[in-house]
Amino acid sequence: MTSSVPETLPQLAFAVEGAEAVRFAAAPTLAFALRIESDLPVRSLALSVQIRIVPTRRSYDAADEDGLVELFGTPERWGETLRSFLWTNATLVVPPFEGRTVAELPVACTYDLEVAATKYFHALGDGDVPLELLFSGTVFYVGDEGQLRTAKVPWECEAQFRLPVGVWKEAIARSFPGAAWLRLRQDVFDRLAAYKARGTHPTWEAAIEELLER
Repeated sequence: MTSSVPETLPQLAFAVEGAEAVRFAAAPTLAFALRIESDLPVRSLALSVQIRIVPTRRSYDAADEDGLVELFGTPERWGETLRSFLWTNATLVVPPFEGRTVAELPVACTYDLEVAATKYFHALGDGDVPLELLFSGTVFYVGDEGQLRTAKVPWECEAQFRLPVGVWKEAIARSFPGAAWLRLRQDVFDRLAAYKARGTHPTWEAAIEELLER
């Protein structure tokens, strides 16, 4: 009776070395420098990355607290309401490497202020956003006998990173310089559009500024 020797699986480790706003992109995009280490040669790595915001890992000043009321309620409730939440999901295919490599993980951003993550980023004046990156996917590697093997990325693979708020704001400003988004119910928009037309206002800003002055 023969016994089979268990296949040696690659041991993977992840870390984020930095992030920057992508200069030329169709939409606001951040590029994360993702460092990946493996004790076995990797032929390819198909990654799925869940990126979560962990708001309990930073402090907030009075201005931040005012901006976060809509998201978390008043500060006296934060002991119950301040919880980690999903920012976004991203995917990445990493080419062959041995030992370690640094891959660029692109993350698209939205400026829709109805989205919780956008409300959070927008409310912060400065400092960092504590992030938690959770990895899953498939690794293609060279096995003990030299054959190509596949394995699931272990569920415990994760990394933490503190994203400077200014980097996110730079990415948004590249696509929407000096602008912000406002979503309106259709009937309210129709009324505003009629008001703009009646008053022959050249821009939406002119129509809204007149209403605010009233």
